[in-house]
Amino acid sequence: MFLFAIAGYGIWQSRFNHSSEDYFLAGRKIPWLVAMFSIVATETSVLTFISVPGLAYTKDWFFLQLAMGYILGRILVSIFLLPAYFKTGISSIYEVLGKRFGTDIQKTASAVFLVTRVLADGIRFLATAVIVQVITGWSLPMAVLIIGVVTVIYTLLGGIRTVVWVDSFQFVLYLGGGVISILYILNNIDVSFFTVLRELSQAHKLRVFHFNGNPFTEPYMLLSAVFGGMLLSFASHGADYMMVQRVLGTRDLTAARKAMIGSGIFVFFQFLVFLLAGSLIYYFFDGMKIERDREFSTFIVNYLPVGLKGFLLAGVLSAAMSTLSSSINSLASSTVTDWFSKKASLKKSRITSLVWAVILIGIALVFDESDTAIVVVGLQIASFTYGGLLGLFLLSKSKKDFHSVSLIVGLIASFVIVFILKQIGLAWTWFIGFSVLTNIVLVYFTEALLNIRPVRHD
Repeated sequence: MFLFAIAGYGIWQSRFNHSSEDYFLAGRKIPWLVAMFSIVATETSVLTFISVPGLAYTKDWFFLQLAMGYILGRILVSIFLLPAYFKTGISSIYEVLGKRFGTDIQKTASAVFLVTRVLADGIRFLATAVIVQVITGWSLPMAVLIIGVVTVIYTLLGGIRTVVWVDSFQFVLYLGGGVISILYILNNIDVSFFTVLRELSQAHKLRVFHFNGNPFTEPYMLLSAVFGGMLLSFASHGADYMMVQRVLGTRDLTAARKAMIGSGIFVFFQFLVFLLAGSLIYYFFDGMKIERDREFSTFIVNYLPVGLKGFLLAGVLSAAMSTLSSSINSLASSTVTDWFSKKASLKKSRITSLVWAVILIGIALVFDESDTAIVVVGLQIASFTYGGLLGLFLLSKSKKDFHSVSLIVGLIASFVIVFILKQIGLAWTWFIGFSVLTNIVLVYFTEALLNIRPVRHD
């Protein structure tokens, strides 16, 4: 019933779409609150829904350090990048690079985004389908197809307007699932909430800040976690079109900034809810050993009554669909804007969305959870490309003119350095910082080489 209602809403919303701009930017009339919730829902996959409670179950609340960095990163996006996006009324953020460096660089950046998104989200869709399979008992192909088909229906017909409103509803739904889990546990134990917190604190299960260790090899040491979270958020929410698309659909820069910074605050609150749920499940299970990333799903399947189990299942499905729907629409929007030069009818825009949807669903069907190496690469690919894209946007703010060759050399070098850093064991939270730095340094170095004129000997 839940899935039919979501699909029906997309069909009903389709009547508001009369052009490709309506389809991809909702006529720039998205309320900032809706855009904010949509950003949070888009970046929250089932992996977050399931894994964050597991982190608290097995360790503590160290993940909040990263969330603090997320807020700082979105403030940087609001200060340094959003003004340029709203200055000329662009539809795709890569148009900024096109106006500054030429269409070749615009298409290159768009291509990096398209490859990153389709691989990362195709594999992430597979990973979420595996979790849905565990909770529902469906086969893996069945989980992929049910989620995929329903998501395609409302995304294809309703466009971004439907995506952001459904995302907002889904955000409330899965966050409510976390709150309900907390309330259920507190209602089924014999001690007070404050007693539980005291005992968890004494067991060091509520610790947030980690001060010990090498910040260059330990990703969740305070310095590396906050700094890494800041740069990750700066890159993902400033240079990844899937995230920025939501704020581009708002009325003006002020609304966009509210949505962007507010999303960081709500992500922090969301992590807090699910970390608390994980800690309480740890207390409820008396620290019982459970397979990694199965802590929350085990609680849902084995302990919640049918009604609450259904509500949590709706939350899991919501988290899965929100990421997939956003990916489909943003991939199509970048394709139409950056490759078709905005010369696409509403029908062509929908066909483009359908093509990307088939590719994403196909990736999830072709691979399975046993393809460990491919899954790991798919989930990590964004960390290899984000730094390069962010470097291009930072370079666009320079008044210096650059050759396309210099920009491409810097971009490629920014990808390569991440592979090197990964091999030598540097904490992943530093990848984007070194990637951005490598990009900028190599661009200026290559530019200097290209500008050297041979000395003439007469």
